[in-house]
Amino acid sequence: MFPINLDLGRLSVALVGNGEATLNRLRQLDGDGAKFVTVYSEDPSTDLAEQAGDRLHRYLPNSADINAVAVMFVVDLPEAKAAELATTARAVGTIVNVEDVKDYCDFFNPARVQRGDLVITVSTNGASPRLAGRIRRAIENWLSPQWGERLGELANQRAKWRKSGADMKQLVRLTDDYIDRRGWL
Repeated sequence: MFPINLDLGRLSVALVGNGEATLNRLRQLDGDGAKFVTVYSEDPSTDLAEQAGDRLHRYLPNSADINAVAVMFVVDLPEAKAAELATTARAVGTIVNVEDVKDYCDFFNPARVQRGDLVITVSTNGASPRLAGRIRRAIENWLSPQWGERLGELANQRAKWRKSGADMKQLVRLTDDYIDRRGWL
């Protein structure tokens, strides 16, 4: 596996499903700033329809719909239908995640802790999402909210160093010195 973070504020997303888990994923996407989300649901709950608003299509996506997006999440659909959607996605070059069915996933959603722009993720590559979640909770307890502020402070300082001409090797040394002087780690 190769870990990456996708900027869903720039990429188009299809969310496919019907139930509570689909609603939860949509809320997560919306909360994370995903701007181009289309929801496909044959039988959406009232809450899902309300959250999706005019982004809702009351059918499952066809190959043209899937081809039009960069990323597709499939949640709480029967496995045969999820497998068909995953096969179509791969055929048109759309990366896909079928929740809790590792064989149909091109990527996995890691458990994560976020403090401002500081994001720490934990993944088991789909082997045990529960373990990843437990480790995430342990990190949450350790990583105080002030780390977001610390990152902001360090980012501002780094910008000043770069503006003054520091190269990458100097940035590494200056950053380490800054962290050490403050006793952050």
